[in-house]
Amino acid sequence: MPVPAEYERASDQFYKYLMDARDAAGLSSTHTAYTMTQGVMQAFRRRLSFNQAIAFANLLPICLRALFVSDWNTDEPIKSFQDRVTMTKEVQALRSEHNFSPETAIRDVAQALRRHIDEAAFDRLLAGFPDGAVEFWRT
Repeated sequence: MPVPAEYERASDQFYKYLMDARDAAGLSSTHTAYTMTQGVMQAFRRRLSFNQAIAFANLLPICLRALFVSDWNTDEPIKSFQDRVTMTKEVQALRSEHNFSPETAIRDVAQALRRHIDEAAFDRLLAGFPDGAVEFWRT
């Protein structure tokens, strides 16, 4: 069997996502979009059980999937969903001296991410997650 296209073109697809995230947030580079995305993914992941997080990761493109699970402290207590301002501050705290995530970071990542996933499957999965998960990814 040949290498699946998802793996063959993973870098190109990831860069296209980063450009979309950069543009949605009005950032100056894909480097800042990477940090913003990583912060959003970590903030969301902290609010899921292990099984929910793996189910979520399986809907993501390969490189975003890797970013979602990287540096994961699986012993960290699960947080509850909070208001968007509070969760955005959490996003902005990741490498805070080099983080240029705007106040709209969660919405911006959600907007970019939805261009690169199966939205129907994504929304079905989120519907079974804790209260706040659907709102987190609302654009």
